[in-house]
Amino acid sequence: MQILILVLLMLIVGSLGHALSSMTSATPGIERSQRMARALTVRITLSAALFAVLLVGYHFGWIQPHRVH
Repeated sequence: MQILILVLLMLIVGSLGHALSSMTSATPGIERSQRMARALTVRITLSAALFAVLLVGYHFGWIQPHRVH
């Protein structure tokens, strides 16, 4: 479960990096906007998937919360 969570987090960061590179590229116009929008859509989808994995993992007991000391 922890590996899945880490992979999703890395994919989210990678998608943010892709959106940043699309935003700063020299390609003008609609193509740049479409690439950036696609990367941000992927990030939102991955974030929703991560949230769902965390909820399901907690519900089935695969993830145990700990107390902060």
